[in-house]
Amino acid sequence: MSDLASPSTFTDVAAARDVAPGKLLGVKLGDGTRICLYNHLGTIGAVAGMCTHAEYPMDSGTLRGDGTIECGWHGARFDCRTGAVCRPPAVDPLPVYEVRVEGDRVLVGPPVTTLDSAFDGREQGT
Repeated sequence: MSDLASPSTFTDVAAARDVAPGKLLGVKLGDGTRICLYNHLGTIGAVAGMCTHAEYPMDSGTLRGDGTIECGWHGARFDCRTGAVCRPPAVDPLPVYEVRVEGDRVLVGPPVTTLDSAFDGREQGT
């Protein structure tokens, strides 16, 4: 049995050109789940669309050069690749979603980390 999600579990959410380098883009899955796409150093990825600290849209924040996404409300920072909390006030990590870029389209699949699994790998004291 493969650990990879089947193509049918992916949702086409945006054109790759709409996720500019160094920028964030908010999108919604078919079920209404908010997702924050990012383009860090040419890699497009996706995290949960709402900050785990105070439910603020992550796409209203800033993607920093070090690969952290800073929430625009209270300044919490998360590693865009792992979802780990890098700076409080957040204590819970962001779920990270599987992403495929096919042609010029960005497809988002199921989460590869959830709050529970990401919590286990969170760096302490940062």
